[in-house]
Amino acid sequence: MIPSTTLNDGTTIPQLGFGTFLVPPEETAATVGTALEVGYRHIDTAQLYGNEAEVGQAIAESGLARDEVYLTSKVGNGEHKPDDVYRSFDETLEKLRVDKLDLFLIHWPLPTRYDGDFVSTWKAMVDLVQQGRLASAGVSNFQPAHLERIIGETGVAPAVNQIEAHPYFRNDDARKASHEHAIAVEAWGPLGQGAVLKDETVGGIAAAIDRAPSQVILRWHIQRGDIIFPKSMRRERMVENFQIFDFALTDEQMAQIDALDRGPEGRVGPDPDTFDRI
Repeated sequence: MIPSTTLNDGTTIPQLGFGTFLVPPEETAATVGTALEVGYRHIDTAQLYGNEAEVGQAIAESGLARDEVYLTSKVGNGEHKPDDVYRSFDETLEKLRVDKLDLFLIHWPLPTRYDGDFVSTWKAMVDLVQQGRLASAGVSNFQPAHLERIIGETGVAPAVNQIEAHPYFRNDDARKASHEHAIAVEAWGPLGQGAVLKDETVGGIAAAIDRAPSQVILRWHIQRGDIIFPKSMRRERMVENFQIFDFALTDEQMAQIDALDRGPEGRVGPDPDTFDRI
């Protein structure tokens, strides 16, 4: 039921996944297990989330074959030096109980830390692909200038750029720069951390087509071509978020949601140009 997006390295990724940001480790195995029961086959985690081991436990206990679940993780902000990238990647594989990862991302560019050198981090990521232990390498929260730098200095474009994107902050500049290099866009915080759910325009569209506001927003992302991975710890909401492929928004409805963009004022997360926290 879930469409796949073909990445610039020839691999494919389910367009809808399940996110684990802020899912407590002690609740992660049960939560991810429920998501897999619902039908999700793309799980997004990160070293910084502290729940990789529990994600691995849920997948191991699901009975699903390894190739049935697409797994993403991200290198921690304190692991940017190449040796740390390799070591932490090995730890991620061990925690997730796999011998190969589908997608590994640089979580943040950290532009002024480590003398601003995220290029060496990217080279290590590319090397992991060449070693055959990583299918696809990508980045997260990379601005246009960050993308130009790593591509210009290595000649290798990321497969994915995972960025904040939702109706209140379309993040058009980063999205356009990504697409110019055939980099797929993953939208984190696709519901604006819940803020957009209460929007009158979204509510009006939802009422008109007898859908939940969350379904309207997620469908907007799907029709834009974004890869999304909404998070919920409630089974009924997981099911609701999963049911977005049996209807479509009209061009007018898409335009109404597009018009909600507030530019940088609509951000709910940090600015990647200045965020440097480990």
